[in-house]
Amino acid sequence: MQNKNKVILMGALIGAATGLVAAVLLTRRAEKEEKEAALTTGEGIKLGALIFGLLRAIASLGDD
Repeated sequence: MQNKNKVILMGALIGAATGLVAAVLLTRRAEKEEKEAALTTGEGIKLGALIFGLLRAIASLGDD
């Protein structure tokens, strides 16, 4: 049971760090283009599809 908690905690920390990096990159892009930090609808759909694919790949790890 303790191993499960470690895995969940590490996943949460990795997710938070990844989200922070994504936010920094998004704000840098907005500053560079002198625009507000926002995603277009197309970018949001692409990002959602990429995240869904990543989660599917993680879920299938260990399946042979």
